[in-house]
Amino acid sequence: MPIDATQPYDHGNIFARILRGELPARIVHEDEWAIAFHDINPQAPVHILVVPRGPYVSWDDFSARADAEEIAGFIRAVGAVARAHGLVAPGYRLLANVGGHGGQEVPHLHVHLFGGAPLGPMLAR
Repeated sequence: MPIDATQPYDHGNIFARILRGELPARIVHEDEWAIAFHDINPQAPVHILVVPRGPYVSWDDFSARADAEEIAGFIRAVGAVARAHGLVAPGYRLLANVGGHGGQEVPHLHVHLFGGAPLGPMLAR
């Protein structure tokens, strides 16, 4: 069910629970700014979610409340994951769904890294 990205942060969301170690995940990267793990329902040969550690609902929330060091750390984590999985040279897709119209289902900012094969058009026509 798509969410309203303007709602307050829900500390019980699935990514918050993964960040606290309450739920398992196949983690591929951890640092002080982010955690990255394989999606449980992959849509490409490589499908990894990168999640900032802070309690942010959306890109809007993150860009308004996170400090510059946290923003830079999260973006660097995304790049580190792409490099570590050999996605840079062949190419990959980076996607963030925001709010109901964007199809966001978990009310915690996250980006999807898709790769490992040609991905086709960005949107179904």
